[in-house]
Amino acid sequence: MNRYLKWWGLAVLAVALAACTGGGDAPANNQGRPANAIEISIIYAPESALYLPQVIADFNRIYAEGRNPVTGQSLASGERPIYVVDLTDGKGASSGTVMQGIVNAIIAPNNQNVARPTIFQPSVSHWLALANEQSGRELFDLANVQPTALAPVVMAIWESRLQAIRDKVGYEDIGWEELLDVLASPNGWCDYGIPDCRRTVYYGHTDPNISSTALSTLIAEFYASARKHGFTGRVLTRDQVRDPKVQQGVRDIERLIRHYSSRTTEFKFYIAQGPEYLDFVALEENDLIFINQGKTDVKPPERLVALYPKEGTFWHEHPFGIVNADWTTPEQREAARVFADYVLTEPVQTLIMSQGFRPANPNVKLGYPFVAENGVTPEGPKTVLDVPAPDVIVAIQQSWSLVKKQADIVLLMDISGSMLDEGKLDQAKQAAEAFLNQMEARNQVGLTVFNNTVTTLVPLGSFETVESSIRSSIRSLRADGGTALHDAVVQVVDELNRADDTDRIRAVVLLSDGADTASASSLTDALNAIAASRNALNPVIVVPVAYGSNADIAALNAIARASSTSVQSGDPQNIGRVLEIIGSYF
Repeated sequence: MNRYLKWWGLAVLAVALAACTGGGDAPANNQGRPANAIEISIIYAPESALYLPQVIADFNRIYAEGRNPVTGQSLASGERPIYVVDLTDGKGASSGTVMQGIVNAIIAPNNQNVARPTIFQPSVSHWLALANEQSGRELFDLANVQPTALAPVVMAIWESRLQAIRDKVGYEDIGWEELLDVLASPNGWCDYGIPDCRRTVYYGHTDPNISSTALSTLIAEFYASARKHGFTGRVLTRDQVRDPKVQQGVRDIERLIRHYSSRTTEFKFYIAQGPEYLDFVALEENDLIFINQGKTDVKPPERLVALYPKEGTFWHEHPFGIVNADWTTPEQREAARVFADYVLTEPVQTLIMSQGFRPANPNVKLGYPFVAENGVTPEGPKTVLDVPAPDVIVAIQQSWSLVKKQADIVLLMDISGSMLDEGKLDQAKQAAEAFLNQMEARNQVGLTVFNNTVTTLVPLGSFETVESSIRSSIRSLRADGGTALHDAVVQVVDELNRADDTDRIRAVVLLSDGADTASASSLTDALNAIAASRNALNPVIVVPVAYGSNADIAALNAIARASSTSVQSGDPQNIGRVLEIIGSYF
C-alpha cells in the first residue's frame, strides 16, 4: 500500500468508526436500544449501503417491540434482544481498508487505521482470507462464512460497443482477447463500424488494495493472461503470478486503462456520461443494474450491458464474516449469527434482490430487476474462476505496482496575484506537497506555474529523480501578476500531446482560482487543445482544483468536462477528499 493510502487510509473513516476503537460518541442509530440488549456492530462494503441500513433498522425495531425477527414470535422468557450498531453510519467503507484496520487491531493496535467490529461484510470473501493470512490467526471461520447477497463481477460495456465486436468476430462469447483486439486494431473502433469513432479503447477499474471489484478484476486478468500463456491448471499459483510473460499479459490489459479511481462507487457515476468517457468498466452486476435503472445523476445515452468475460469472472457473495477476536464475546458472535439468519429470511432477501443483488437464499426465486432491459442475463457468467490461495492473492496485490499503467503528471499551479487572497496559494502549495506524498516512484512528474507568463520549473521526469526539485520549487513559490490560465492549459496539454505514449496515463492537475486575466489564448483554445488528444491512445485528462470563494467555476468546469473529469474544491477542510479523488486517477 503506497504512502498516500497509509496516510489517508482510515484517517477520515476514523470518525465514522470511532465506536470500533472505543472512542467518540455512540452512533446515532443507538436510539431505541433495549436496556438489556446484546450489542453487536457491523462494517459493510459501500454496495451494501443500498439495503443494510434498512435491514439493520428493521431488525432493531422488531427486537425493541419484543419479538424475534427471525421467527416473528414474542421473545421467550430470558431471551435477550439483540441490537446492531452500524459503524459506517449508513455509508459503508472500502473493504480493503477495513480489512487492514481489523488486522491492525490485532498486530498494531496503535495504528491510525484500526477497526473492531463484530461483523465484517466485505463484497467478497477474498478479504476475509487475507485478514487470516496477514494476522496469522483464524479471525474468520472461512468454512462457515455465510453469503448474504450474490453479484458477479462484470465488464459493463455499452451495448453498441459489444454488438460491434460481435458483428466483427462473428460469435457471441466475448472476453479479454476480443477487447485487446480492438486496442491492437490499426484504427481502433473505426475498424468495428462505430460512428464518430476513435482508435483506442477506454477502460477503467479501481484500486485492488482497497476495492473488492478491482481485486477480483486483477485476479481475473492474471487468470486470462496465464491461460493465454499455456496455464491449464484449475487454480492460479504464485508461479504464474511471478511469470514475466504472464505479468506482461496483464500489463497489456492494463494498457486499456484511461484512468483509475479509488472506489467503484465513483466509477458508477462516471461511466453514466457515455461512451466518450469510458467504453467499459469493471463493476458488480448490481452497479450496472443501478445505472440502467436511471439512478445516477446523469441519464446514460444508451444501455450498458453485462459482459461476462469468456475467460471467467468471480462471484461476490457479500459474506458475513463474524470476527473471532478478543473484542468479541461468544455471546456476541452467537448474536451475529442470528442477525445473519435474519438477513437470509425471504422478505429480506427479496428486498436485497430489488437492489440488484441475486438472492443467497435459494428459496427466493430470481425475478426483477434481472431482465434484459437492465442489461443482464438471468443465467449470469458461464465460467467462474476458482479463488486462489491467500498467499497468491497477496502476491497479485504486490504485483500491482509492476503491472498497472503508469502516469505522466504535470502539476500546473496558478501563482497570479489573485492567489494571495484568502490564502489560496498557501493552500495550493500544501495540497501539491500532500499530493506528492502519495506519488508512486515509477510515475513521471513535472511542475509548471503561470501568472502573466507560463514557466516550466521542473520538466517531466522520473519522480524519484525530480521529487526534491519539485518540492523545493513549490515551497519557494510567490504570487504576483495576472492569470494566463488558458495559455497555461494550451501549452501543457500540447506538450503532453506531443508525447503520445501508449503505456502511460497523461494528466494535468490544475490548481487555480480559474479567473483568466492575461492569456492570448481563449477558453475555446484550451478546450480544443484537450479535445485534440481524443483520438490518441492515451488522451490527456485535466483535473482542476478550484481555490477561493470567487473562483471561476464555469471556466474550470468547462475544462473538466472537456476531459470528462470534474472540478474539485480546494478548501482546506476538504483536502483529504480532494487528494483521494485526484490520487485515485493514477
